[in-house]
Amino acid sequence: MPNDKKQRIDAANRIPSPKAKELFRDIRRMQEIAKNDLLASSGLTVSTLTRVLDELVSIGVITESGLGASTGGRRPILYRVNGGYGYAFGLDISRVSSRLVLLDLAGNKTDAKEWRMTEETTPEALLKQVAAQAGEWMDKHHIAWDRIIGMGVGAVGPLNREDGIIEDPEWFAAPGWNHVPIVRMLEERLGFPVLLDNGANTALIAESWANRTKNFRHMLYVHAGTGLRLGMMTDNKLIHGAVDMEGSFGQMIIQADGHPYRTPQGNYGALDSYASVYAIEREVNSKLRIGRGSVLRQWLPPGEPAKYEDIMQALNRMDPMVTEIVTQAAAYFGIGLANLLNILNPEKVILGGPLMTESNLFFYTATQTAIRKTYHYPKYQVIFSRGTYGDEAIAIGAALMMLNQLTV
Repeated sequence: MPNDKKQRIDAANRIPSPKAKELFRDIRRMQEIAKNDLLASSGLTVSTLTRVLDELVSIGVITESGLGASTGGRRPILYRVNGGYGYAFGLDISRVSSRLVLLDLAGNKTDAKEWRMTEETTPEALLKQVAAQAGEWMDKHHIAWDRIIGMGVGAVGPLNREDGIIEDPEWFAAPGWNHVPIVRMLEERLGFPVLLDNGANTALIAESWANRTKNFRHMLYVHAGTGLRLGMMTDNKLIHGAVDMEGSFGQMIIQADGHPYRTPQGNYGALDSYASVYAIEREVNSKLRIGRGSVLRQWLPPGEPAKYEDIMQALNRMDPMVTEIVTQAAAYFGIGLANLLNILNPEKVILGGPLMTESNLFFYTATQTAIRKTYHYPKYQVIFSRGTYGDEAIAIGAALMMLNQLTV
């Protein structure tokens, strides 16, 4: 990192006026907006609007971008966010891979990097790589330290957002991921503000940003991978429970006398035991052990278990056994999803994670099952999507979470 660090600047203090923050929030929602439209939507007088816009221009967070089309009088001035004013890093800490992205103030991706999470990727090892990469990008893109607004982190839970601690996550390949004061560790290395939330929430922030002009009030994000992770949003505000609830969806009981959970802390018959990467691997290897035929037998050395990557290759070859198991897992996922829809009634559900992004079969089976089992269908209909940002959603949302602090 640069050696000329100054006293850190909190994002919330960069725009001091409450009116300016509110107006900047409105401008951020649009690629470009005319002064006349801001006058109509803000409820401000012409003189107050002009004064607040001048304040935002003088700070540097917005810029005049030209003149709009005339509606009979003088052509209106257009405004847009000045992307070069500042930058935010977004870090995704997940079990299989972690990512770092760099966004400008307008939400445009400037750079990205991915790391595989191996048995050597302890917190110290990962954060050393993250800090080095952040410094390299600042040099590469000629970004001064005071133009860094901060870093957002979307991590596997459970976690303590207020204290900035990753608490007791399961299934990391490397040791040391319990009770990690990730915010303090990053701030000491980087010297600028860091915010923490669970990865499902930051992914939902990203997808809400992608849909910001469509006025969805109630949205869900569900991540289907090594485990199942959930985020909820109402009126563009994340819903945080009394404790971090990211993994609660996976603990939904769908068969009370069903499979035991993979650790002693979980529920018997939990959805995670039927509709996760772990569940699919378990079922495939169980069938292989009892002699079921599969193309996997031609690929794997004797006695070696099939991994998720092998199973997806077999699915792409339309292997009958693998297709049957993935279809069944997706149907179970759809049942769990229907339970969520019946309780929460969201307008849009974004489905992310490797099971969704890498398998059309899983996505379509799960969503069709959920639709068939949703109460009040077809009167109540929900929009399903695999999202805009794919595997980068968690990291991009983490950076946007930090950029959002300008208007807090």
